[in-house]
Amino acid sequence: MTDTPSTVYVVDDDAGMLESTQWLLESVGLRVAAFRDGRQFLDTLDMVQSGCVILDVRMPGLGGLNVQEELQKRGSRLPIIFVSGHADVPIVVRAFKSGAFDFIEKPFNEQLLLDSVQQALQDHQQTSQQQRGDDDTDALIGTLTRRERDVFLPLAQGYTSREIADRLEVGIKTIDLYRSRVMKRLGVDRVPDVTGIAVAAGLLNPLNLRNSTD
Repeated sequence: MTDTPSTVYVVDDDAGMLESTQWLLESVGLRVAAFRDGRQFLDTLDMVQSGCVILDVRMPGLGGLNVQEELQKRGSRLPIIFVSGHADVPIVVRAFKSGAFDFIEKPFNEQLLLDSVQQALQDHQQTSQQQRGDDDTDALIGTLTRRERDVFLPLAQGYTSREIADRLEVGIKTIDLYRSRVMKRLGVDRVPDVTGIAVAAGLLNPLNLRNSTD
C-alpha cells in the first residue's frame, strides 16, 4: 500500500505571512495547503492525510487553540506547530499541555521553522508506521477462531502441545492440528514468531515467557 503524500497545512489569517510561509516551504520541495481561516481548514481536512500543521494562535473566529481542540476531538494525530506574534506564557503552556509539537514566535527564523517542520513530518511518519503495524497485528489475530485463540496464547507463552492439551482437556493430536492452523493463519513457521506477534499485540509480557521443550 502506497503512503499518502505528506502535506504541510498552514493556517494563518495574515495574507502576507501565509504567502511567505507557503513560499518558504515549497522552496525546499514540501507540499503545502494554505488556509486563512481555521474553520475552512477543518472543513477541508481529510483525516487520513499525513503531514503537520503550522497554526497561528490568534485568528478571527476560530483561534488556533480552538482548532487544536477540534483536531483532538476528531482523533487527528497531525503534529501542530504553533506560530504567534503575541505569545504569552498561559497560551504556550495550554498549547503544549494539549500536545503541541512546537511553538515558534513571529517573526520566526526561517531555518528554525524548516527544522521543526521536518522533525514533525518525520515523527508523524514513524507514528503512522507504528500504528499500521499495530493494526496489521490485530487483524492477524482477529482471523483466529475461538478455539485457535485458546491455543494461540499458551503456544506463544512457550507451553508444549501436551501441556496445552492437558489444560484444554483434549487430545494432543487435536492441539497439534490447531497449532498448525494457528501458525498458518498468522503466516509464520516458528513458535518464536508466534510469541513475537503476541508481544506486539500487547497480549504477552516478554519478561514472563517460559522455555518450551516442545
